[in-house]
Amino acid sequence: MTENDDLPREIVGVVKWFDASKGFGFLTDPDGGSDILLHANVLRNFGQSSVAEGAVVRALVQKTARGVQAIEVLSIEASASDPMPAIADLCLAPPDEVARLPLLPARVKWFDKAKGFGFANIFEQKADVFLHVEVLRHSGLSDLAVGEAIALRVVNGRRGLMAAQILSWERAAQEVKEQLPGGGPALSKPRFAAGAV
Repeated sequence: MTENDDLPREIVGVVKWFDASKGFGFLTDPDGGSDILLHANVLRNFGQSSVAEGAVVRALVQKTARGVQAIEVLSIEASASDPMPAIADLCLAPPDEVARLPLLPARVKWFDKAKGFGFANIFEQKADVFLHVEVLRHSGLSDLAVGEAIALRVVNGRRGLMAAQILSWERAAQEVKEQLPGGGPALSKPRFAAGAV
């Protein structure tokens, strides 16, 4: 124990599990200590309502009376796996091609984790975009809430539009900001027309 044990420290941990309905989950401690509590409110402050098992989280953590807890999420990356999930409609689009697709602002129409899919509406468009649970997990998320603001990279599948990548709104805004010359202004949250969902 040192005098700095109670000060916040930055870690990069892996999500052991996260249950949005319970409102918490745990990260592994890269230093081999006890698991680190990740509360849903801390995750929501980052702009996500869920995080997939195996996702890599960079966070500020602090020792409390109840153990070490994440106090701020700094970044979330999907687990290191194949470049894209093995979904027939997505196999036609190489990962580098998907990465060049524009990020489109969307809102979750509905998503059923048990069924493994759902739909979103792209801002100011009427067509639904299919959301597959494997694409969601590959994007570092585990679930979506109705009305949640997200950003999508969309491909034309055999049965219509489908998401090839799903990002939290905040993560998409940060990605766009980093791509602009001089780190220009980030995206602003879209205003969705009434009845768009």
